[in-house]
Amino acid sequence: MTRLRGGAVAAAVVALFVTGCTEQLDGAGGPEPAKTGGEALAAAESLPVKGRSPKTGYVREKFGSAWADTDGNGCPTRDDILKRDLKQPRFTDGDCKVSSGVLQPDPYTGTDITFQRGRSKVDIDHVVALSDAWQKGAAYWDASKRIALANDPLNLLAVDASANRSKGDGDTATWLPPNKAYRCTYVAAQVAVKKKYELWVTAAEKAAMKKVLSTCPTQKLPTGGNPTKAPERFHAR
Repeated sequence: MTRLRGGAVAAAVVALFVTGCTEQLDGAGGPEPAKTGGEALAAAESLPVKGRSPKTGYVREKFGSAWADTDGNGCPTRDDILKRDLKQPRFTDGDCKVSSGVLQPDPYTGTDITFQRGRSKVDIDHVVALSDAWQKGAAYWDASKRIALANDPLNLLAVDASANRSKGDGDTATWLPPNKAYRCTYVAAQVAVKKKYELWVTAAEKAAMKKVLSTCPTQKLPTGGNPTKAPERFHAR
């Protein structure tokens, strides 16, 4: 057997180690390379920090009519989210108006909730509450951007009505889902929305985001949703 000198052995070991790591990373991401861990945490750290502005002037109508069909598919945004988040959805008059289904499980409580139109225990939550957005930048936007935020699927989630109402307009520093297993996903969604719409956070909020996301350092940042400007037909407000 041919013996390798000390330097050659070290080089061979390094080459083997590097090759092994490369193969592992290349195989992890499918058609596109997988992003490295810490994505949501890094995004949280990049959010600008300012104080909370006054709530003065905030009314829901500043964000347009509730559940406007900004994507032009013929269905109100609320029904789009119900259709996306409920299992076994049933419809009235075609495939737009959701009449029933099951939220299985509700992300905020971890329990299963039956949705029945008209007497539902399911709300559509703005992950970043509109009032919170108003106090952290949205008061200075034009109507188009506010309407886009209010109807962006990235910022909407079907949830337990009681949990949603306990949240109010709270941010990460003041409210987290009772379902601890969902907290990383929830905070990552808030970070994604605030980054997409260029909203700021308070110092306490940022610290709370980092505290949650530090427990799940490989948490990815959700993407997608609608453009940050609503179509021109919604700009009247």
